[in-house]
Amino acid sequence: MTRPSPPSLLVLHGVRLLGLADNAAIAERAGVGHEETIDILHDAEQHGWVQYNSFAGLEGWSLTEEGRIENERQLADERSSADPGDAIVAVYRDFLPINARFVRACTDWQVKPTSEDRLAPNDHTDPAWDARILDELAALSAALTPLIERLAGVLTRFAGCDARFDAALRRAQVGQNGWVDRTDIDSCHRVWFQLHEDLVATLGIDRRTEY
Repeated sequence: MTRPSPPSLLVLHGVRLLGLADNAAIAERAGVGHEETIDILHDAEQHGWVQYNSFAGLEGWSLTEEGRIENERQLADERSSADPGDAIVAVYRDFLPINARFVRACTDWQVKPTSEDRLAPNDHTDPAWDARILDELAALSAALTPLIERLAGVLTRFAGCDARFDAALRRAQVGQNGWVDRTDIDSCHRVWFQLHEDLVATLGIDRRTEY
């Protein structure tokens, strides 16, 4: 049976996944009401788990090192009771090979080598090149859906990630190129990055040593 996460975990975890975000963005990502999100953030601030920052014209909440430790403690406690059979570990293992494919697809979306420059940026003037990448992203979207179903069967907070990815992909398929890799919208790259971060955080894995 799937397990819903408590709002306090969802909000703190939402800050981690977003990196730097305002109240509204955190509430939306966490799926928690706006006023409750603000109350949780202020409580977390009192504990030293989050801080409000301004940086390069941006401002919002971010995790402190103590907040990161607390988030990982909460995630470990949740997983120990919700996932005794290590279903999330099994999904993570199945995720790694398609993650490698996704990284290659994003690289190809951003870089199109020429005879003069192997790191030449992709200017999106070659329809065949872009179509091949979009086809690969569609295949990855299809592969992602059963993984999310398995994750959501354990923890409710994983539900909907595949729908977000597919929504971004549909925009890219009609020529809105930024929906593949922009970081300031819910693009394919942003959705995938957050899922990856969610998995390694939930499992207590250091990304630097995961491969």
